[in-house]
Amino acid sequence: MGRLRCLVGTVVALTVAGCNTVTAERYEATALTTYTWQVEYSINPAGDKMPRRESFGSTFLLNRNGEKPEGATTGPDDKGLWWPALPPRPTVDDIEKRLQKPLEKASSPQLQKTVEYKLSYQEGVQTVTLPTNYQVYRQAIKAHASGTPLELTLGVNDGSVEKAEPQ
Repeated sequence: MGRLRCLVGTVVALTVAGCNTVTAERYEATALTTYTWQVEYSINPAGDKMPRRESFGSTFLLNRNGEKPEGATTGPDDKGLWWPALPPRPTVDDIEKRLQKPLEKASSPQLQKTVEYKLSYQEGVQTVTLPTNYQVYRQAIKAHASGTPLELTLGVNDGSVEKAEPQ
């Protein structure tokens, strides 16, 4: 019975810590789109479960509130995001310079696409910026276009925005 009380207390504590809501009238939704060339290095490419990954050139572009950013070369894509120009593809010389062992082999360069979503809002005189997800980003840019306030549901320890609902 003592273990059950402890477990219930822990669940209640976690629930309370992660359920704060904030109404935001001034906010900005951002999506940082990134292209990065990566190469995997390993001695046995077919059987190595943990190859070493090396990143080469990267390019970034900050999308704000769903508007086309300066410097966008492609987009909007099927998620409404704009993308930067591609970074230069690594040359064979670049790839070979990073070989660390005599029998190590390198894969062909792979272009990685990543997106980092954030939401910033005013809390008094302070601006709070938290990581979020695609669904919150989309809700925020739609609401921002019409000037609608958002009710934000914050994650554990107020460390992220988990949900956004127009008010």
